[in-house]
Amino acid sequence: MARRGKSGRKTVEAAPGVVELARGARPDGPVEGVYYIDTGDCELIADQDNSTGWLLRINGVMSSHIDLADPLFLEFEYMRWMAALIESRWPTESRPKLRGLHLGGGACSLARYFHAAYPEARQVVVELDGKLAEYVRGWFDLPKAPLLRLRVGEARAVTETLTPQTRDFIIRDVFAGSLTPRPLTTGEFNAHVRRVLAPGGIYVVNSGDGPDLKNAREDAATIAASFEHTVIIADPAMLKGRRYGNMVMAGSDEPFDDDPGLARRLLGGAVPAHIWNDAKVRAFATGARLRHDPQTTSPAP
Repeated sequence: MARRGKSGRKTVEAAPGVVELARGARPDGPVEGVYYIDTGDCELIADQDNSTGWLLRINGVMSSHIDLADPLFLEFEYMRWMAALIESRWPTESRPKLRGLHLGGGACSLARYFHAAYPEARQVVVELDGKLAEYVRGWFDLPKAPLLRLRVGEARAVTETLTPQTRDFIIRDVFAGSLTPRPLTTGEFNAHVRRVLAPGGIYVVNSGDGPDLKNAREDAATIAASFEHTVIIADPAMLKGRRYGNMVMAGSDEPFDDDPGLARRLLGGAVPAHIWNDAKVRAFATGARLRHDPQTTSPAP
């Protein structure tokens, strides 16, 4: 599973194999090594099977893959599923001017993909770690503003400040350890997402879980309570609770088309996946607890 891990900020002396840049400096292209970032460290690794590929590990957890020569190549299957879902609603040949928000940056793999697929799209990537954002911008020659903006901040705080109906898709791909931070999974946060989405927009999340599927069911239940229409995409082993991995979930105020082309595309990948319609998602989520923000109470008089 590809996900982000976080630790407390480290203040240590430079060590062998760890790269530190002068304050304000920006790397000029990718160089293998371990780098200090605001939330710990990250490691940039050359892909041994692809001469133009790079892997990014953050705080010991594999986070992203980039192919510098081909932004339309996505190494991680869950990212391919997200791309397929969005392209099923907005076919690339129509060249729509999409407005996208990515909560969680990593190496900006999906943002690069959508820039190549939708050249006129306007995207914002929200990344908590400012130093990581600086490195990624220097390593991977990302599109410049206004096509792609990197905004340093906490995902929920940024979402709450955005103007209503200004995004066509919002992608949540934020992890602390093995799970998404709870404030990004509640019904109250989903209400902020709905406010920011334009009519017909899609909220897409990467939901990680183990065989008991407790987290996935709660995620699905909360999204289903927040949106009229939902889908889940995952491989059969994950859907049956046989392994640890990723589910892609999505919600919208408009139905997801029963697109046979999308189903074939998902089955034809390196990791074949199934798509569940709204009825199956709600059946899967039956009995799961809805997530809410903690209730604050006033002190007794």
